[in-house]
Amino acid sequence: MNLHSLKPAEGSTHRKIRLGRGRASGKGKTSARGQKGQMSRSGSGHRPLFEGGQMPMARRIPKRGFTNFTRKVLAPVNLGALDAFDEGSEVTAETLRALGLVKGNNDGIKILGTGEISKKLSIKVTAFSETAKKKIEAAGGTCEVV
Repeated sequence: MNLHSLKPAEGSTHRKIRLGRGRASGKGKTSARGQKGQMSRSGSGHRPLFEGGQMPMARRIPKRGFTNFTRKVLAPVNLGALDAFDEGSEVTAETLRALGLVKGNNDGIKILGTGEISKKLSIKVTAFSETAKKKIEAAGGTCEVV
């Protein structure tokens, strides 16, 4: 079997019905649209999610709160996870992604103070918690906000 030899199954396709070709065709005059009403007119139809005049679902369900569209989503990384890096190395967003500590699309990375760090690291990320900053500097490392 090849792509050029594929054909639809027997009886599964039908020729297109030609509308408005006289009474004898069986689909003449009103062209299967009926006599009157919205769907008989040209350009007829209604917008998506229209529910026939019933109160639409989007207006029936309760609304609560709001979505802050300027919110920044920061990916959290615990301090204990940074022990995977070598002594004196530079930790950036790219190196964290390469190691698999950060996944997905985020607006930045925040280092949290959970865990202990024993190595001197130069860390350059979006944000640090206060405890993380203290622990990094106590270990002899540096914290730089990018």
